[in-house]
Amino acid sequence: MISESFTFKGKDYVEIFVYKWTPNVDVQVRGVVQLAHGMAETAARYEDFANDLTKNGFIVYANDHRGHGETAGKVETLGELGEDAFNSMVEDMHRLNSIIKEENVTLPIFLFGHSMGSFLTQRYICLYGSELKGVILTGTCGKREIIVDIGRIASKVEIMRRGRNAKSINLNKLIFGSNNNFFKPNRTLFDWLSRDNKEVDKYIENPYCGAVFTAGFFYDFLSGLKSVADAEEIKNIPNNLPIYIFGGDKDPVGKNGKGALKLVKTYEKHGVKDLTYKLYKEGRHEMLHETNKDEVTTDIIKWINAHV
Repeated sequence: MISESFTFKGKDYVEIFVYKWTPNVDVQVRGVVQLAHGMAETAARYEDFANDLTKNGFIVYANDHRGHGETAGKVETLGELGEDAFNSMVEDMHRLNSIIKEENVTLPIFLFGHSMGSFLTQRYICLYGSELKGVILTGTCGKREIIVDIGRIASKVEIMRRGRNAKSINLNKLIFGSNNNFFKPNRTLFDWLSRDNKEVDKYIENPYCGAVFTAGFFYDFLSGLKSVADAEEIKNIPNNLPIYIFGGDKDPVGKNGKGALKLVKTYEKHGVKDLTYKLYKEGRHEMLHETNKDEVTTDIIKWINAHV
């Protein structure tokens, strides 16, 4: 695998950092996977996954979202995404997609979104779905009305009290605080990510992971979740766009599988014709870092191969 990186100017001229992983010269290139990572992590964590994809002939592009990883620039500015964060990240993804098309004119492009990246991807396909060959969503969920409405109200109050740019431990606890409750007694604060203790520890030890985000981000993100659940927006997803949804049946973000299945039913209702889903028994939030990650990766590549 050949590893490179570059930057491009996203919305509002923010410099967006991108990892690019390319197959070795002896491997025939068959397509491209664009990857959207989750909240409070970095695209660098997907290098092993990219290695498997490149071995199978796929170029991988993965940007660090604004406020994350190398795009944030330094640890102190993690979680600071600026105005209209949710929509800005979606537009950054689209600008990267345009670069990918320029560099790979004839190749099909698949968009892979994990967790926050999956919700960004849900919005992306409402706007630009016709430009993709297929979509993969993981660590995801369908409509979550109560927590979204409560969170938006709480974030408004926090913004009024402390300002948009104040990092909010209270909102962080509100949104994520209950995730570990399913796995007591807890070894760490992040047991909900994976059954693999080594992977959990690597997340904790990574200075670019686990940051507390601003009140403004939480308001923008939760507003974005509300928009992706809007039936009128979902109607804009092309019916012929292949979609693969997978996750763990013990993922608290996906409501232990129920939320992921809710999203499947929503897409079925709106006429998506090529829809595949799979829940992995005992799997938690990060299936690419789970104890059965080899099985998960094999299934992903099998699905992509079927749609090239």
